[in-house]
Order: sequence, then C-alpha cells, then structure tokens
Amino acid sequence: MTFVSDLKPEALWRHFDQILTIPRGSKNEEEMRRYVAGVADRLGLAVQGDGAGNLVVVKPASPGREGAPVTILQAHLDMVNEKNSDVDHDFTRDPLVPRRDGDFLKATGTTLGADNGIGVAAMLAVAEANDLVHGPLELLFTIDEETGLTGATELDARMLAGRQLINLDSEEEGTLTVGCAGGAGSRITLPLEREAPVPGATAWEITVAGLKGGHSGVDIHLQRGNASALLARGLFAAEEVAPLRLAAFTGGDKHNAIPREARAVVVTSAAARDAVREAFARELEAARAELRTADPGLRYEIAEVAVPERVWTEGVTRRALALLRTLPHGVLVMSYDIPGLVETSTNLATVAERDGALEILMSNRSSVATALRAVQGRLRALGELAGAKVESLDGYPGWQPNLASPLLAASQRVHERLFGKAAHVGAMHAGLECGIVGEKVPGMDMISFGPTIQFPHSPDEQVEIPSVARFWQLLTALLADLAS
Repeated sequence: MTFVSDLKPEALWRHFDQILTIPRGSKNEEEMRRYVAGVADRLGLAVQGDGAGNLVVVKPASPGREGAPVTILQAHLDMVNEKNSDVDHDFTRDPLVPRRDGDFLKATGTTLGADNGIGVAAMLAVAEANDLVHGPLELLFTIDEETGLTGATELDARMLAGRQLINLDSEEEGTLTVGCAGGAGSRITLPLEREAPVPGATAWEITVAGLKGGHSGVDIHLQRGNASALLARGLFAAEEVAPLRLAAFTGGDKHNAIPREARAVVVTSAAARDAVREAFARELEAARAELRTADPGLRYEIAEVAVPERVWTEGVTRRALALLRTLPHGVLVMSYDIPGLVETSTNLATVAERDGALEILMSNRSSVATALRAVQGRLRALGELAGAKVESLDGYPGWQPNLASPLLAASQRVHERLFGKAAHVGAMHAGLECGIVGEKVPGMDMISFGPTIQFPHSPDEQVEIPSVARFWQLLTALLADLAS
C-alpha cells in the first residue's frame, strides 16, 4: 500500500490504492472482477454476474429503510492503458506508481485509471460502510467500457430491480450530468502496393511527439494537436516540394484518445533529401507556433535509418498523404441548445498497417443521431475518393436529458444543502453507459456525477484530491436523501 491509503476519505482511497496494483485494461478485467467479488464475499453480500462479465453486488437497506426504492450505483472496471514512450511499464503486470502534485494525484508516466477507478472505489467503500443511511442498493460494475461500452451493451438487465441509477463516471465536480453524446466509428482501409526503392535512395524515420493527447470526447474542444494529422501535414507539404515515398506510417493506439505520437519512414533520392527535410521542418515549425498555447510540447525528430527493401508506390504514397491530410479532426459543430457543449466531433484516432493495407480508425461523436450518421457519410465519401474501402461501424446511443427527473431534483437539493450553491446541470460530449442502460430498462431515472478528473486517457491524467472528499459527501448524502 502507498500514501494513497492515508488520504481522506480513507475507505475510498484504500480501495483505490489497491486498485492501482491490479491490471485492468479493457478486456483484461478478470482480476478486478475477482477483487470486487472477494470484497462482497468478505462482507456477506450477494453477487450476481452475467455472460458478459458484468457484476451486481446487492447490499440490503439500512435498518428501517427497507421500504425505500432500490438505487443502482454504477461504474466500469476497466481503464485506458496509455504511457509515455520513454516509460518502461507492462500494464498486464506492473502496478501503477502514484505521485502527488499539490492537490492532485497522478501516476508516473502512465494513465492513473481514476477514470473510472474512483467510482469503483467509492462503490466498494459504500458496500463496506456500516455507518451510512441508504435504501436497498445494487452496485453494478461493468466491463470493457473504454473500447466500445461492451459491458453495458451486453448487460443482462434482469439482474437489476432498481429504476433509479447513479452513474459515477463523470469528471467535473459540481456538475450533475443528465445527457451524453452517442458515438460510432469509421474504418478506412487503403490497399498498399509496394516496390523497390530507387537506386541510391536515402531513408529516415520521422517522429512527431510531445503532445498532450487526452480523451477524444471531453478534451476534443481544447484544440490540442493530433500527432497523426501533424505528421501527415508535414509530409504532404514536403511531398509538394520534392518526390518522396513512404515505407511506413503509424499513429495513435486507442480509439478514444487523441494521438500523442506518430511516426513514418520516408524514402527519397539523395538529391531530394535536404529539400524534403527542410520542407517538413518548416511546416512543423509553423504548426508549433499555431499550437504554442494549446499544446506547447510539440516536437519532431528526424533520424536516418537503413533504406527498406520495399516502399509504397508513388500513387499509394500520394493517395495516403492526401487522405490523411484531408480527414477532419476536432470539433465539427457546437450545440445550438446548450452553450459550451460540443455537439459533433471526430478524432483521427489510429493509423496502422494491417494485412497489406493502411487502416485508419476515426472515432465520431454527436448528441444528434442524424449528425453522427452524416459524419460517417462524409468520411465514407472522402475515403472512397482516395480509393479506400470505408466501413461505418456500429456505435452506442446518446443519453437524452430529462430535466424533470426526480433523481436530478434530489441531487440538486442535496448539493445545495451541502455546499451552499446550485450544481451546474449539463451534458457531456463523452459517452456514458447511461444511454445504453436507459434503452435496456425503459423508464430508468439516471444522473451522473464525480470528482474532478483532468486529462483522462493520457499519461497526464490527474484527479483532484479534495474534490474526491466532496464527491463522497454528495454521494452518501444523496443515498440518505433517497432513503428518507
């Protein structure tokens, strides 16, 4: 155990400290499931699972509150595994290494997993507590949220008796979330043709790095750099100056994270070498100036490497660079109804070679279903112009706000009583499992809130320690209010 166990409230932080030692990347939650089930077994609480791997722990009501409505608490077990390239860390084995920076808790060179580990820890602390007032509780732990909300999608809703749900996966203290965007990806596959490089060619590896990255939903409006898009921008400008061939291009590795690093192997004739390098550097210096406020860490490296045996043909290189340069990234539309809310966005998420083709994954989000489909249509048109195959992938629904929600009214009442001020009520551009659960259980009354978590899905992820204590206050006071 680390210093994290000594933070307040101790019951919550002690569980989070233990969670830091458990591998729990998406689709690798089995050890976390065993931990949750072990806590429930130690407490003598009933546990039920479904075929997907979701768990429901049932805690009886406090004495005298047996007649209160059943309340569901919900969080997801998995986290996004991201690390800086210079950090030696095996997410399948190594514990996360916490460090404190003023009022914030971070990990060392990796994601922290406060998203959604703080929510999981809070639910386990509620399960353990014998001094709280609450009605009957169902603690729903879902799996594989981060790679497509699989757990919620495959949830056996027959496990749930409750019809009011508190989701603990929001990341802005003082905000009661009542809606979220839906999402759906697009996969663009460009066939690659290769040939031998010209005699006397020279080659080098170009890397774009140093960017902040972040969550492709909640951070998309911050206008941070996308490493893949910036690499393509520089190479497209260089290719306009002198001929070049690509031999490799990769960037990003998560559909829901803004790419922080990207790399390409570039081959030119010896005569074109300096012109290409200078044009690339000139374009990236311009980008660095543009991003000096939003993402000041942008850097690029150019290192000579051995000339590969095969390079992409001239036509494939031109089509790939034109496609990558054209694909949109960032905010597409702001909401007309909710000031400050991103309505529609897209993230140039991953670029990789697979099975003889360049595969590009776009992560699209919108709180308007027709707008989401329109983005997929736009990407299909762009891809087809480049001679690529484009698949519009299935996604997940948004969560439509219900401002008449009794659970929202109770949450507002409790928040104002505790903190002397009204909570902000809003929606978020990231996906929450509430939209899926609401479709599975019509009439489910839902709210979401949490502590302040910044820069999730990146190694800069941090949770504000004092906000966790206030989050715990709100949660426990709301449970008591709902049981009255």
